[in-house]
Amino acid sequence: TRTLRAVHNLATLLKDLGEHAEARALYGRALAGYERALGPDHTDTLRAVNNLAILLKDLGEHAEARALYGRALAGYERALGPDHTDTLRAVNNLAILLDNLGERAEAHGHHPRPP
Repeated sequence: TRTLRAVHNLATLLKDLGEHAEARALYGRALAGYERALGPDHTDTLRAVNNLAILLKDLGEHAEARALYGRALAGYERALGPDHTDTLRAVNNLAILLDNLGERAEAHGHHPRPP
């Protein structure tokens, strides 16, 4: 998995440098590798799902980003529970996308509420 982590980190660097096509390809490669090596609900896999969703949102590919954010959220809830910081970050990411798309009622349903 160290090689996959390196691929994932390189994708993040390329995204930050504005090399979106290369970043997308490497995120996809890392995600496929994590799924094969660790399974779909491993936190490393979910991190790759989330980071690919961020890139796609930034590229305006909202439908695909939304699906991936939803996948990350569901996986984090299963793997870590609803109150873990990674789960809450996934909730926030999805809610922000939904709000930006004008789906405020659904976004509100995803924002965490204080106890």
